Amino acid sequence: MFAQDLDALIRHLGASPAPGTDEEKFRQYRGLVNQRLPYPVSQDYLDLESRFLAAWRQQEAIYHLADCQKTAHPSLYLWQGDITRLAVDAIVNAANSAMLGCFEPNHYCIDNQIHTFAGVGLRLACADLKKARGGKPLPVGQALMTSGFNLPAKQVIHTVGPRIHHLPVSPMMQDLLKKAYRACLACADQAGLATIAFCCISTGEFSYPIEEATPIAIETVSAYLAETGSKLKVIFNVWTDSQYQLYHDLLHSKEASHVASTNSNLS
Repeated sequence: MFAQDLDALIRHLGASPAPGTDEEKFRQYRGLVNQRLPYPVSQDYLDLESRFLAAWRQQEAIYHLADCQKTAHPSLYLWQGDITRLAVDAIVNAANSAMLGCFEPNHYCIDNQIHTFAGVGLRLACADLKKARGGKPLPVGQALMTSGFNLPAKQVIHTVGPRIHHLPVSPMMQDLLKKAYRACLACADQAGLATIAFCCISTGEFSYPIEEATPIAIETVSAYLAETGSKLKVIFNVWTDSQYQLYHDLLHSKEASHVASTNSNLS
């Protein structure tokens, strides 16, 4: 079904298509996209890629805010699944300081997933942002926004969370994680967005313990909404069942209900 477009994309990317199923060809295509440096690409390629990714995406459902689970906080939602399937104003990418995406072919990290399904335009946009910063890396705790390109999400907010090398997690690393969440929220508010979906920042390749990162995420977002009066609807996106249970329990706890009541009184 997709073989012709995949073969054409693979040739555009400078390789010979390998025989195989659509899934095997997609894996070859994805690996080439992941490794591709951010140099210019033809409009013919971009048009073909957009058409292909739109068709490939139709194999699975696209989800909206209404599909996400409500919580004790009226502005916080929970959703389990692939963040690249969310049609919201912005999704958050747990990026690295180079801000160019993951270059490891077919890697499982969220940075790789987002860049794959956004298409090569995302890496080019990130390269432009890096050039505008004089080539300097994006500091931990800061965030920048790009278009979502071929994703259902309109925008991608890229943030760099802290990388944990030693346990216990230091107060400085805790503060940097809070800054990353707040930077994303501020970025969304400054752009006038209505919905934002967070991945579990720093808890994958950067080794921040999920049990410690989750309450920080929820408390930081709740505090930001209360302090700023922001009307953002915030989705916490999780992947595994254990992540879901952890977020679910905290978002439906008495503490979350208290925060919701406090925020309502402040609005």
